[in-house]
Amino acid sequence: MMPTIDKIHVFKLAQQVKFFGGEGIVRHVTFEAQHWTYLVEMPLGREPEFGRVGAETMVLLSETELRAARS
Repeated sequence: MMPTIDKIHVFKLAQQVKFFGGEGIVRHVTFEAQHWTYLVEMPLGREPEFGRVGAETMVLLSETELRAARS
């Protein structure tokens, strides 16, 4: 028997969100282990002298860790 999703996710793709330690834009939403998980892209700061290392601007957060950013 497949688990049912009894709740729709709160945050939408491309929505600006805030969390403890930063802010960013929702890039992906997935339902895992009975809760919503969001991949949030943080804005890039100034590039360091040694260049970028990789995808250091992405963070995976649960719905309870996010809140909508006010414009």
